[in-house]
Amino acid sequence: MKKLIVTNTSVLLPDLTIAENRTVETENGVISVIRPYQKGEESAAAEDTERLDGTGKLLMPGLCDSHMHTGQQLLKGQILDALPMIWTRIMLPFESTLTPEKMELNAELAALEMIKSGTTAFVDAGSYFMENAADVYLQSGLRGLLSASTMDDASLPDSIRHTADQAVGQTDALYDAYNGKGNLKVAYSLRSLISCSEDLILKAADHAKERGALLQAHMNEYPNEINFFLQRQQMRPIEYLAKLGVLDEHFLAAHCILLSENEKDLLKEYDVKTCHCPFSNCGKGVPETPALLEDGICVGLGTDGAAHGGLSLWNEMKIFRSVMNVKHGVAQSNPAIMSAAQIISMATKEGYRLMKEEGGVIAEGKKADFITINTMQSHLYPTGNLVNTLLECVTASDVCDMAVDGRLLMKDREVLTLDEEKILYEAMKYMEELEA
Repeated sequence: MKKLIVTNTSVLLPDLTIAENRTVETENGVISVIRPYQKGEESAAAEDTERLDGTGKLLMPGLCDSHMHTGQQLLKGQILDALPMIWTRIMLPFESTLTPEKMELNAELAALEMIKSGTTAFVDAGSYFMENAADVYLQSGLRGLLSASTMDDASLPDSIRHTADQAVGQTDALYDAYNGKGNLKVAYSLRSLISCSEDLILKAADHAKERGALLQAHMNEYPNEINFFLQRQQMRPIEYLAKLGVLDEHFLAAHCILLSENEKDLLKEYDVKTCHCPFSNCGKGVPETPALLEDGICVGLGTDGAAHGGLSLWNEMKIFRSVMNVKHGVAQSNPAIMSAAQIISMATKEGYRLMKEEGGVIAEGKKADFITINTMQSHLYPTGNLVNTLLECVTASDVCDMAVDGRLLMKDREVLTLDEEKILYEAMKYMEELEA
């Protein structure tokens, strides 16, 4: 692996201060040196070294999308004004028609969008034909945590109806083939808790523990989901999983919008990792994030998929700040109820934390997963506080370069690992055939 050196750049440090005129060196996939820039060093040639000019750029941790759906990328634009329940009326029927070819195109579009918007790592919530998605993600170079869709409800469409053993077996096969391959890991998933039998929940948890893998689930997202468990188990979803003994530090609970006080206590007790998806969630409820953070609970940010507004975490961060202010800040007369630094940390460091990866910060010894932002633009410069500007003004198109594991995936907005023109052509042909 070639060394990668970024010269004469500003650096966003772990304490979210800015260090000017720095050179950042990587070796064997980690950041090896952060040092003052020496004028003229960018011209030094070395056969095993790739150099990147950081002049006018901010080097910062890559973003981590803690909850997205690879298998829903082709639904973009189809659900914004749709009536509930979109899961049963739109998304589930669509995923039941997936083919290897459609999943490959889904993954290509997702990988391309994530690279161009600065997302270096992601957690996929699980779908079908995930082997095809995994092959695309391997080619892309992104850091990913993949799952297979895991449900055993007898009412599911024939193409995705499984027994508990078949559902878990999908992830077993995915794990054996791709866990630890490239920058990929595999997690077990409880796709929709109300569509999972107790037998399936316990088997998925056991298989995850045997392999030291994460177990993830959509949690406390809809009132009907909570009522389902109250009616059948006389307890709420997180209470039910605690009773089954499946909650621990390796459990990732996506959404967590509608939590009782006892459920919040259980998240803290078992060190459960959580994730909010601001744009998707704001139509369902507002999470009590300040209270969760005060309890030391890990909270990441996710997009929930292109069908919910695309894969830009820059958009999600802005929406999240606004929602937090309206819900919590106004009530407390605290306009900074969620600071820019907190939100950026959720999208970087906390995302890597819930993925169990040593990254999400720019520091020696950490994963060399980073992006650069072109700061010399009218909407970004000058600024009295660059961290605030990152949240307020930066968009996906401001991301200039990306490295994952010390390998450049994008340079000067050109994606190096995927054929962008070919992918967009295939997407255009798909839409033409769909509309024919």
